[in-house]
Amino acid sequence: MTKIFYFLLLSQAIIFSQAPYTILISFDGFRHDYMNRGLTPNLQKVADNGVKALSLMPVYPTKTFPNHTSIITGMYPENHGIIANTFYDPVTNKTYKISDSIQVRESRWYKGEAFWETAQRNGIIAASFFWPGSEVNLEYRRPRYFKDYDHYLPYKLRVDGLIEWLKLPQKDRPRFLTVYFDATDTYGQNFGPNSDSLNYAVNLLDGMAGYLMDKLAEINLIDSTNLIFVTDHGMTEISSDKYVNIEEILGDEKVAYWNWSTFCLIQPEKGRLDEVYNKLKSNEKHYKVYKKSEVPDFYHFSSSPLFSDLILFTDLGWEAGDTKAQKRFQEWNAKGNHGYENGELDMHGLFVAMGPSFRKNYKTGTLRNIDIYPLLCEIFDIPVRNGIDGKGERIRFILNKY
Repeated sequence: MTKIFYFLLLSQAIIFSQAPYTILISFDGFRHDYMNRGLTPNLQKVADNGVKALSLMPVYPTKTFPNHTSIITGMYPENHGIIANTFYDPVTNKTYKISDSIQVRESRWYKGEAFWETAQRNGIIAASFFWPGSEVNLEYRRPRYFKDYDHYLPYKLRVDGLIEWLKLPQKDRPRFLTVYFDATDTYGQNFGPNSDSLNYAVNLLDGMAGYLMDKLAEINLIDSTNLIFVTDHGMTEISSDKYVNIEEILGDEKVAYWNWSTFCLIQPEKGRLDEVYNKLKSNEKHYKVYKKSEVPDFYHFSSSPLFSDLILFTDLGWEAGDTKAQKRFQEWNAKGNHGYENGELDMHGLFVAMGPSFRKNYKTGTLRNIDIYPLLCEIFDIPVRNGIDGKGERIRFILNKY
């Protein structure tokens, strides 16, 4: 039995050592149609030599942390736990905020298993140069190599960090890596998706794609590496006059609010649920309001105990909040935003990929970001975690083994 056991371990190690390297690259807020602007020769090279989807459909809400977590776990936010960029847990009296590094690193918030956890349980070393959930405070739930998020770290240094990991000795080298870039989200919100500044950001990120490919070629790994470029969400134009002031609608009603903006989590005082709901419902214009138990199934946004009793969804291009939030919104004078219904095409993102595992010059329709986790399992030929929402059969056809 001992000889058989060691033979199986050796066989498994050989399989993994021959598996391609795979880098998952996030271009935050890179809308599905930005490649049509003639500014992305490097991403076009990826598409010509690999796979390009019409778009990548996010989960609701189309916000950064919920969608990055869905990509890496294959689960809807109501199941993986990161339901918004800001939300409250009434049991522990704690609030999750993406700006709070202590809570962001608190592992109890993350109910899903990230792919780097799945990979490392199966003997595949993983690394992350930024990704939500990659710096949690439990060592066994993190990639072996990771970096604490630094928003201002120059982009080339992020790529250089990946390359340094890929130059490690074989026994220490990661096979699965992630990296994150924010430019199209930042410029899209500040200047709008149709601005010259946004076009600058698109070209900047395309340059990073080219830089990554050049650096991989320098270490002779370009032909043995899968590159998967994805987006957490898209972007749409907004203006400060498209605002629903919920405080004015509710008057003297005392409610708790979380996540002002494109959707709101609203908790009325005990015994006042129906009264608050009826006031919001009777003034329903440019938004929809639901009791948690009545949210339509297609949102996949109601089953977690972290949800408030009322959930408000704004129409595309509209914001909602109280007077204080409205003042901040007007002072910011943002020109773009996201967070709207995931069926809206403006909320759809990018998916292009190339490498030894992918078909070449292959175009497909819209893919779902919850299916990326099972796709990664297919690439590495490891079991999919039970209980996920993603389905390999909806995406595996883009691989060249099918």
